[in-house]
Amino acid sequence: MQGSTFLSFFIGFPVPLPYSDLPVTPLLDTIADPVALRGLSLEKLPQLCEELRADTIDTVSKTGGHLGAGLGVVELTVALHYVFNTPHDRLIWDVGHQSYPHKILTGRRDRMATLRQGGGLSGFTKRDESPFDPFGAAHSSTSISAGLGMLAASHLKGEVPPRHVVCVIGDGAMSAGMAFEALNNAASLGHKLIVILNDNEMSIAPPVGAVSRYLTRLVASRRYRTLRHRLGTFARRHLPDTVVLAAKKAEEHARSFVTGGTLFEELGFYYVGPVDGHNVHELVSLLETVRDTDLPQPVLIHALTQKGKGYAPAEAAADKFHGVVRFDVATGAQAKSTATAPNYTKVFAQSLIREAEKDSRIIAITAAMPSGTGLDLFAQRFPNRLFDVGIAEQHAVTFAGGLACEGMKPFCAIYSTFLQRGYDQVVHDIALQNLPVRFALDRAGLVGADGATHAGSFDTAFLGCLPNMVLAAPSDEAELAAIVATAAAWDNGPFAFRYPRGEGTGVILPENPLPLAVGKGRIVREGSGAALLSYGTRLAECLAVEGVTVADARFARPLDTDLIERLYHEHPVLIIVEEGSRGGFGSMVLEHLSRKGLLDSGRCKVRALTLPDIFIDQDTQARQYAAAGLDAAGINAAVRALLKS
Repeated sequence: MQGSTFLSFFIGFPVPLPYSDLPVTPLLDTIADPVALRGLSLEKLPQLCEELRADTIDTVSKTGGHLGAGLGVVELTVALHYVFNTPHDRLIWDVGHQSYPHKILTGRRDRMATLRQGGGLSGFTKRDESPFDPFGAAHSSTSISAGLGMLAASHLKGEVPPRHVVCVIGDGAMSAGMAFEALNNAASLGHKLIVILNDNEMSIAPPVGAVSRYLTRLVASRRYRTLRHRLGTFARRHLPDTVVLAAKKAEEHARSFVTGGTLFEELGFYYVGPVDGHNVHELVSLLETVRDTDLPQPVLIHALTQKGKGYAPAEAAADKFHGVVRFDVATGAQAKSTATAPNYTKVFAQSLIREAEKDSRIIAITAAMPSGTGLDLFAQRFPNRLFDVGIAEQHAVTFAGGLACEGMKPFCAIYSTFLQRGYDQVVHDIALQNLPVRFALDRAGLVGADGATHAGSFDTAFLGCLPNMVLAAPSDEAELAAIVATAAAWDNGPFAFRYPRGEGTGVILPENPLPLAVGKGRIVREGSGAALLSYGTRLAECLAVEGVTVADARFARPLDTDLIERLYHEHPVLIIVEEGSRGGFGSMVLEHLSRKGLLDSGRCKVRALTLPDIFIDQDTQARQYAAAGLDAAGINAAVRALLKS
């Protein structure tokens, strides 16, 4: 024995592992799958939790990834697989940030070194990765809807008994409208869906809004709820049923004065909690009771956990080590590379601050991602002009529309992949009414280790079909600063601009960027033979192709038709390059040339290089773009092939 394993044996309770050493995991080493886990005695589960937590820390220290959320659900993960017959019983993790301990226990421990790497394990749950992942995730607040569908299917198929379905959702994800839509529907079906509210008082940033305050009141009222339980037990044993019923009704009214009411019970759930999410014995006992009790209604278990639990550097961090790169286990120091240029997110934030200093009407909006979008910097400068609306992209979009109606200049900063969740609002509430809402779409294009779920592949296509919408994409960080200035000056309707994850190209940033002419591109380099028309940050790759003309489109809507036609008439080959899907900028250019009848002439061969029509799994960004044919080598090969033909 070594370290905490030795001490735990004699002291009788877990002692934090000496994280400076490799974890010693004799018990975890015997667990190949949850069947083996369920063969353990209840007394051994705390030791297993200790080893699982150490193994998770060791794994993520080498691969990077999401750490804090997983550390917070170690005991819950063990208890769930111990009590329920997974994968027959369905276990759904909302978002999936917290699923690493689950992966370790479900036969994937030997592949954890490939986490978030090319050809390796996804950083989220994924259906084709394991039968223990019944539903793919990475966007939040989907678990209850999916779980309810699975449970309804079990009943429709006549499974006897119906399989258990358990959804684990965080307090941040619970704030989203979709979660409440599912909660509202769950009680009406009359099935025992089990929802576990993992309440760690954080999502990525500290949670905001009334739901968070409500959960805090429930926790604060724990002493009251314990007293209520004891009085209820006494009444049922010693008082007539009529008196108990009358007392229960009176208590329901009185309770609202103490806790603000039990919202989940009003929605038709049997509410249990709050419970200690780090007491594995208590969790097992509770889950067994819920599993074995025949209830004609859904159940919500409110579990209190600590993000980053059991690892001191994570517990001390403001974001509880939500997402990390490789780090030193002993100190928690992350091995971040030295930046050679500012990243696009920071350039956006600094540019927006510059514009906001000149115009008090500029407002910033984020959907629970202040640090991810750089708006934490904006909040430091203008705390009253940043609105974090929580995980609620639909609300964020229409909230921005309301601000625009009253003459404000809202900048709604949302990852490209997450704006998909607010698409109806963009169409109906913003574009249809031609409201001047500015959409800053971070993480456009491919994003590396987060894979297909977080790639910003489709925004140009799904926004490009909307009347009134202006679409822009900078080719470097200086262009991004200019486009932010352009959006701030634009009041004629909605304006969306996209920019990628990662560092810029290292160009000099202007001290006072001026607005661009909307709908006008530029020739960056004159050449011969072929022309490359780039939309976005693939411009640097285009410039690496020798001898050809290179143009920067800047705008997809409105199109610079003069530039497009000039390139067409002056070159035998025109290749359109974008870091987006089919149906985007390339399609718009081809449609214009077709309407003009130019494609029929055949005097110029025109091709569009886009992302391939597949979902691209996790890898480095460089390898992802190379596989897509959108690096310099791929673009050069396309040019030479067309010129040769």
